[in-house]
Amino acid sequence: MEDSQSPDSLLRPTRALADDAHRPASVISRLLSSLLGVLPPIAAILVALAVGGLILFAAGYNPVLAYQVMWEGAFSDLRTFTEVLLNATPLILIGTGLAVAFRCSIWNIGAEGQFYAGAVLSVTGALLLSGLPSLLLVPIVLILGVIGGALWGMLAGYLKVRFEASEIVTTIMLNFVATIGTSYLVTGPLIEEAGKFPQTAQIAEAGRLLRFLPPTRLHIGFLLALALAFVFYVVIFKTSIGYAIRAVGINAEAARYAGIDVKKNILLAMAISGGLAGLAGAVTVAGLTYRLFQTISPGYGFEGIAVALLANNHPIGVIFTGILFGALRSGSEVMQMNAKIPSVMVFAIQGLVILSVVAFGVYQLHFKRRRV
Repeated sequence: MEDSQSPDSLLRPTRALADDAHRPASVISRLLSSLLGVLPPIAAILVALAVGGLILFAAGYNPVLAYQVMWEGAFSDLRTFTEVLLNATPLILIGTGLAVAFRCSIWNIGAEGQFYAGAVLSVTGALLLSGLPSLLLVPIVLILGVIGGALWGMLAGYLKVRFEASEIVTTIMLNFVATIGTSYLVTGPLIEEAGKFPQTAQIAEAGRLLRFLPPTRLHIGFLLALALAFVFYVVIFKTSIGYAIRAVGINAEAARYAGIDVKKNILLAMAISGGLAGLAGAVTVAGLTYRLFQTISPGYGFEGIAVALLANNHPIGVIFTGILFGALRSGSEVMQMNAKIPSVMVFAIQGLVILSVVAFGVYQLHFKRRRV
């Protein structure tokens, strides 16, 4: 019997990965494969909405009317649809970053904290450098967001590679550090000059992102999110860097035997994941809120996990799942206002969708690992 730890058995997953990269496939087979990959997660969402409808009915509400209002609140006109895209922007950025980490088998649950770290550093830079012209200030604000999130993510990555600390535990704990730290900053050192509210002063107009579809609030951060999703699709699937990250995710021992630096790629994956979450924080500050406050994120970091898993950790798929969750968020807010559905019920429906999607994603990852 072949030794399970023999060089040949260790290298088998990476050889399969290389073979898949060069195996020809017909257009029809690829389309069929993509279709089969899309149907189960759509079914998971429909099941979640059906269960949510039953809960609404049991509570005495009309589920058909509620979902009709939700749909109209997301897609009734240009303004409502741009609000969907606005909500989708941070989700696409965070989901793309998490897809990279998950491809490396790193369970980064800390995108929420990385979002806050990026927002804090970007707004601090914007306030300190408010005299710079827009051509310089906007890139600096965005780069500071990337740096803040990347450093926060790499901290958890360092604890993993140096002390073998579980990234699930460390990233969750760092979420609390980031959110509590933000609360301290906006009620103390960074509080607005008037000192009446727990928030910073507004950043200068030179540091704000351009809105390209007036009179809507949609800004160029959405276009940046789309561009980065395509960039990281190329990085992950078409470059040696992406090959190394995926090889580590499939089998770290095999990757190490093949000469791949496992620790370096874990740190790199966490830096990319955290950096994109931090950029989402910077984009939210520079494109929407123009200031930092205690609850600047309504849970984008946690929703990003479902966005990445539903997209099967594929950066292009994240664009569509990000828009889907943006629609759920926008539609749910309108459903709460117009259909008089209590906020608790709205959160329950959102939670069911996220739970269903995450459960599907975990099952899919487990099934794929068993096949390797």
